[in-house]
Formats: sequence, structure tokens, C-alpha cells
Amino acid sequence: MPTPQHFPHSSCRALLLGCVCASLSAAPLAAQRAPSPPIILHAARLLEIETGNMLQPGEILVAGERIQAVGTTVDHPQGSQVIDLGDTTLLPGLIDAHVHLFLHPGAEDLQTVEESVPWRTILAAQAAKADLMAGFTAERDLGTEGAGSASSAIRDAINAGIIPGPRLRVSANAIDILGGHEDAIGFNPAQHVLSNADYANTADEIIAVMREQHKEGSDFAKIYQTGPDKMIDGVLHTPYQYNEAQLAAAVEEAHRLGTYVAVHAMGEPGTLYAAQAGVASIEHATQLSDETMRLMKEKGIFAVPTFTIFEYFAHHRESQDQAASEAAMLDYKIAEFKKQIAFGIPFAVGSDVGPFPHGTQARELTLMVQYGMKPLAVLQADMINGAKLLMWQGQIGELKPGYYADIVAVPGNPLDDISVVERVQFVMKNGVVVRR
Repeated sequence: MPTPQHFPHSSCRALLLGCVCASLSAAPLAAQRAPSPPIILHAARLLEIETGNMLQPGEILVAGERIQAVGTTVDHPQGSQVIDLGDTTLLPGLIDAHVHLFLHPGAEDLQTVEESVPWRTILAAQAAKADLMAGFTAERDLGTEGAGSASSAIRDAINAGIIPGPRLRVSANAIDILGGHEDAIGFNPAQHVLSNADYANTADEIIAVMREQHKEGSDFAKIYQTGPDKMIDGVLHTPYQYNEAQLAAAVEEAHRLGTYVAVHAMGEPGTLYAAQAGVASIEHATQLSDETMRLMKEKGIFAVPTFTIFEYFAHHRESQDQAASEAAMLDYKIAEFKKQIAFGIPFAVGSDVGPFPHGTQARELTLMVQYGMKPLAVLQADMINGAKLLMWQGQIGELKPGYYADIVAVPGNPLDDISVVERVQFVMKNGVVVRR
């Protein structure tokens, strides 16, 4: 937007500034209302995520946007509102560390051709609302898939109270080599179909793209490191896109910007190069060598398995051959995941929601338990590790005094049946009840 001095007449400047100020002041009306009375949440149980200790019953005192007290009973200040949630368990808000708000089922490949960015942004706003209603109070968007920095607008609109949605960290477009993953492979070259990512073929180009994305509002950088993927004789083969030195340059630039790099990396040697470079997370992480896992454990690099998208594609492909290939990939991934658990690498929870319906991604936690992790370990990966990966550690992910009041209630006990997180009954974000 031009600055006021670019307008020749003072009347034009006054009109412009008046409109802008009016729109900005009207947007966060919810945040400007009179302070609400304290809220006490009461439930049959409250899970302390860090320790696994289950309080019975559990109560939380919420004042404004923060948690004030937690225990089997808390002070009930005069005038406070008590919400009795019955036979439920209170948990921190769920965190999805790998979402695509700008994707929806059936449009993963052609949407950049068939759908406008304004239309996709409207759909992204609806996706953000669906995820919040499902209990996801914080998320990390891993690329708009061709919509550029539009995810920054969704994040900012949520922060301003204009639309409902989770707390967001966003990456804008992913970064990719020419002819790499998501580069419209298979289309008529004469049509010059645009990539769903931003091109960068050298370290200097990666840095230039990262700076542009940072200028447009990205919170971190996502890089496509492997692809395309093939299963050959029961083994995953996935070409790498950037070498260790190129990724190291990206990591150094991210540190200069005060942030980090996440990579889409299915397998070796791309995953090794990513670990050597010191990325923050390896998305999908289907195939990890012992050396890669050693480095991940040593450096605290999170694996984000994204089982739900693999399961979905194993049942939702155009041909039986495609579905069979996806099923074989999932079986391979499960076997590798068990090795990763045994090795002790750190995990975060991300579903890759978008190609499958938003608001259904809590199944990721169920699958991680089904494939070998303990329920408490999955909850810790989701909430404690997720908070770290979203750069909100000490602010979200636990029910502690001083933390943001991002709270959900689920039926039953998630330590006995993790699938209850798929049936969230109550959602509070930032001290405001958004689902009851």
C-alpha cells in the first residue's frame, strides 16, 4: 500500500487513513470487549502431560487469556463462571505440526490451475475453522502449494479476531528445484504450468527465496528435499534434491532470520543431508539410516511421520495399482517407524491434512499409538514437542499457570484409549470458549 505522502491531496490522505483506521479498529472487537469474569473448568480428570499424572477430578482457573491455577480444586473467585464438563479429561489444545490449509480433497494437483488464490484463501479460512473446532488450537502450515504468502493473511486475520482458527506458524510456498517435487510433472511442457513451489536451484537462490518469503510474512522455511518416490522390491527409492552444503546455507540463513528450516524428506540420502545440515524437522521421515537417526537424536531434530495422509492415499487413489503402491509404502513406513521408536529419536505429530478433510486429523495420534508408541508418548510428542516446533514452548502445550488457556476436553481417558482425541467435546482457545 502506498504511504500517505504518495497521495497528492490531503483530503485523499484523510479518507484513506480514515478507512484504514476504521477497518483495523473494527476487526478485533472481541479483543476490545470488557474483561470477562474468570472461568473455572471442572472435569472428572485432568492429564499433566509432562509427567503423565492424572488428577481426579481436575480444575483449571482461567483469567483472561491465561491459565491462573490448576489442580484437583482451585480457588473460585467471586463472580466466576463454572463450566462442568462431566466425565471428560482436560488436555492442552491439540497441535498439528504439518497442515495444508490451502489444500482440500481431490484438488492436490490441479488446484493451482483450476482455482484462484482468492477462492483458495476463502477455503483456507473454512479449513482453519474446522481444525479449531476439532480441538487443534495451534498448527504449522507447511506450504500453500502455489498460493504464495496467502497463508500469512490467514494467520494475521486469525490473530486480529476477524476469522476463527488455530494459532499459526506459516511457511508460504515450499522451496523446490526445477523439475522437482510438486513441479507440475506430467503436464504438457508447452503450457508452462506453474510449480506449486518456489524455484531455487542453488544455495544463493535458496537464500534469495527465503528472504523474499520472510519479507512477505513467513515464519519459517519449508524445503522439498526428496522426490519422486518409488517402491522397488520392497525398498523405498527417493532422489534427493539439495546436497548438505546447500541445506546448510539455508539453515544458516534461517538462523540469521531468527527461525528454522523444515524439510519434506522421505528417505536416504536426502534425510541424511538434512540431518547433517541441522534442519529443525524432517517431514514424513519414512526411511532413516542409523547415522541419520543418530544425528537427529543428538541435535534434537524432530521426525513428523504423517501417517494419516499415507493411510488416506492407500484407500483413495484413482486406480487399484496406485492404491496398492500406497499401501506398500505405508507398510514399509510402519516397519521403519518401529525402528525409529526403538532408536529413541524425537517425534512431533503432524497429519499432512488437506488432501483429506480438515477437522479429521486427530487420527494421526491414534495411528502413532497403533503403530508402536505409547499414548502418553504420543501426547507428549504432540503437545510438548509440538510447542517447541511451533516456537511457542513455555506458552502452549501444557496446562500450567501462566500458559495460554488453550484447552480441550475429551470423553473418557486418553491413556486408556487414545482415539478419544478424535471426539473432542469442548474447545477453549486463548481463554475464549469456541466449542461447547
